[in-house]
Amino acid sequence: MLDVAQFAKDQTVAFGAGIRNEIATHAERAGAERVLVVTTPHQADLGQALADALGPRAVGLSATAAMHTPVDISEAAAEELRRLQADSVLAAGGGSTVGLGKALALRTSVQQIVLPTTYAGSECTPILGQTEDGVKTTMKDPRLLPGTVLYDPELVATLPVAMTVTSALNAMAHAVEALYAQDRSPESDQLAMLGLEAFRQALPAVMADPSDLAAREATQRGAWACGTVLGRVGMALHHKLCHTLGGSFDLPHAETHAIILPHAMAYNAAAVPDLLAPVAALFEGADAAQAVWSFARDLGAPSALKDLGVTETDLDHAADIATRNAYWNPREITREGLRALLDRAWRGAAPAA
Repeated sequence: MLDVAQFAKDQTVAFGAGIRNEIATHAERAGAERVLVVTTPHQADLGQALADALGPRAVGLSATAAMHTPVDISEAAAEELRRLQADSVLAAGGGSTVGLGKALALRTSVQQIVLPTTYAGSECTPILGQTEDGVKTTMKDPRLLPGTVLYDPELVATLPVAMTVTSALNAMAHAVEALYAQDRSPESDQLAMLGLEAFRQALPAVMADPSDLAAREATQRGAWACGTVLGRVGMALHHKLCHTLGGSFDLPHAETHAIILPHAMAYNAAAVPDLLAPVAALFEGADAAQAVWSFARDLGAPSALKDLGVTETDLDHAADIATRNAYWNPREITREGLRALLDRAWRGAAPAA
C-alpha cells in the first residue's frame, strides 16, 4: 500500500470509510470555526449532510461550483463567504468543487478542507485553473494548497463506472507528465510510478466490484500520489491541450484528459522513450502510449473528441490556441504536429508519434 506519510508535505491527509461523519472533529483540529460548505448543484444533498454534521460550525452552503471554475461564479461565492464571515471552506466534490474552494482561498485567504468524490487530485496541488470569456488560465500559489484532505472511499463507491474510469485517467495523466517534467527528481519519479501502479492494480478490481471499499481506497491513494506530483513538478503538452479544449469548447474535464492522454504520450515518446519505458513495463506493453490506450479502451473509456461534441473545424482553432504561447515540452511543439495529434484524438484512432 502506498505510504502517504512518506511523501506528505504541508497537508493533513487521512483515509477511512465513513471519515466524512467525523468532519466536525477534523474541522475543530484545523481550527475552523465558521465553515462555508461548497459543492456543485448536483451534490447539494451531500453538502447539506456535511453542514448538518458540522453543526454550529457550518455557516452556510454554496452549491454553485461549475466545470473549469468560471470567474463570475467564484466572485459571487466570495461575496457570500464574506457576508457569512466564514473563516474556512469545506469543498466536497470533484475538481470543479475543489477549484471553487481554491478560488475562494485565493480571494479571501480562508483555509480549505476537502472531501474528494472523484480522483481528480487537484486537492493535492497549489494550482488553480480559472475560465473567463472562454479562456482558461492556470496559476500556482502556495495559498491554493488545501490544508486538510479527507478521503472517504464510501464517497467514491457510488461513482458511476464511466466517471470512475475517466477520473482515474485524468489522475494518471499527472503522473505520466511528471515522468518527463523539466524539473523532475528521483522522488517525483517514485511518487508518479506509485500512483500509476495503484491505479493499474486497483482499477480492474473496482470495475469488477464498484462497491469494493478496499479497492476504492487504493485508487484514492493513487489519486493522492498523482495529484501530489502534479503540484511538485511542471506539466507539459497533455495539460496544455486539455486546458485549451476544456476552456475553449466547454468540454468535460475528465473525459478530455482520458482521450488526449495516450496521444500526448505518443507525441512525446518520440523524444523521451526512456522516461516512458517504466509505464510500458507497468502496463505490459512494448510502447507506453499504446499500452495506456489499450488499458483505457479495455475499461470502456471514451476515445474520440467528436463524441464530446467537438467538430472537425474546431481542431484548427484548438491547434492555434495551443501554440499561441510558448511552453516547455520534451519535444518541440509544432502546429502541424498538434493538428495531426488532435485529428487522431478526434477520430478515436490509435495513438502515433
